[in-house]
Amino acid sequence: MPGVRDSGRASSEEHARRWSQAHGGVRAAPLVRWWLDGVRRAATPLVAAGVSPSAVTLVGLVLSLLALVPAAVAGADGPDGGAGARWALAVPVLLGLAALADGLDGAVAVLGGTASRGGAVLDAACDRVSDAAALAALWLLGAPALPVLLAAGLGQLHEYVRARAQAEGMTGPGALTASERPTRVLVAAMFALGCGCYPVAGTAWATTGAWVAAAAAAVGAAHLLVACRRALSALR
Repeated sequence: MPGVRDSGRASSEEHARRWSQAHGGVRAAPLVRWWLDGVRRAATPLVAAGVSPSAVTLVGLVLSLLALVPAAVAGADGPDGGAGARWALAVPVLLGLAALADGLDGAVAVLGGTASRGGAVLDAACDRVSDAAALAALWLLGAPALPVLLAAGLGQLHEYVRARAQAEGMTGPGALTASERPTRVLVAAMFALGCGCYPVAGTAWATTGAWVAAAAAAVGAAHLLVACRRALSALR
């Protein structure tokens, strides 16, 4: 049960149950169950070694911020397809590793029985910084500021609305939208990969990625606002 250390030996079913409990009772879809099982296996040796979930969270944050370095190098040479443009290929790798760490910290907390309110706040804060870093990478790769700022602002609104609704009594996430964190990371990583594979068109890839992120964020924020309004209305 949560709060009791089990050295990461929880079964797949038990891990899924604890994950659902930690996410407001949301049932894991088959694809999510597959991801959870892989994360559980990867987290087991970390739990056995006594690694804290906060340490994993901070590693994920550092990896997200490190993605800005190759993005800056590639962005300097990207418009004319210079040699440095290939550095963009490192951006999706670092963002992917950061996303893995983001999944691992929760698994370490759940499996090790070390979940805490402070850890949840740290995780949420690092997620917001990592979201901004992913969008900043697209900006460094050549995307204009407008769609990047729109995506960043609407993404922050998305998370603020959910947190505020939960503070008002809503249980669970309200709705799973088109702009959840995995989508944000995937969009940034996918279009950064395009910048690296096709450096001559790097600016176009980055710009398209930023607008896709902005559109997804707008749809997601609107969807969540409606869902939270309905959920809170039902509590009255």
